Amino acid sequence: MVQIPMKTSGPSNRHTILSINQKRVQRPIAKQTILEFNKTRHYSETASQSHTQTTAQPGSITSGTIPQKSIPQLIHPMQKGQKLSLESKGPLLKIKARLGWNVTNDSCDVDVSAFLLNANGKALGDSWFVFYGQEQSPDNSTVFSIDSGADREMISVDLQKLDIQVQKIVFVLTIHEAFEKHLNFSMLKDAYIRIIDQASNQELASFQMDEYYSNVTSMMIGELYKHNQIWKFHAVGNGVARDLAGLCELYGVAVI
Repeated sequence: MVQIPMKTSGPSNRHTILSINQKRVQRPIAKQTILEFNKTRHYSETASQSHTQTTAQPGSITSGTIPQKSIPQLIHPMQKGQKLSLESKGPLLKIKARLGWNVTNDSCDVDVSAFLLNANGKALGDSWFVFYGQEQSPDNSTVFSIDSGADREMISVDLQKLDIQVQKIVFVLTIHEAFEKHLNFSMLKDAYIRIIDQASNQELASFQMDEYYSNVTSMMIGELYKHNQIWKFHAVGNGVARDLAGLCELYGVAVI
């Protein structure tokens, strides 16, 4: 069972799933906390955003309470559905998936998750997904972090440490409390993912979304997958009407 650290000391329930402790989880996660942020994290981010607004760097655009960010230059942009080998110039050892977005509704609190899946499209176990409440995979290969630069959040993957059973890593964007607050992806814009070779710091592939639907609350923006022992990137861009707990169920992660 996956258990997410809760802010409250009482018993966990479905309504606290997104209440997450910002610190790295050392044990399985509980469903009640998946869909609710720890208020400490929420307040610290709000304060940080407010500070960013008053000290915005050149190139950034501020709107409402959430600072807008300019899209970085995408060197190797892909179209939705396109697939690309990431090892055309040699073996791939480490990558960084950098993601960014802007919102048209300041109530949209967007987060990145990465699900580590086997050949059947299911997570290896209940702790095999990485996000703000569980910042590292069990094999220490995949790490979540906040990006303080041009992007917003980042997933780093060390393919040398990656469990051999992992054949696909799906990168997902979710909106915090989307159902409770009646939020959806029509309230986002400029969402993108770019895959960076950590050794050279060069972009290998990128994908910017251009479809934002009101019936979508989670977006599988892209995936890293292995085909014939070669790592490739797939620009997915497909959304579903699920929250983070729903995605866990979709990928076979048991939540309580």
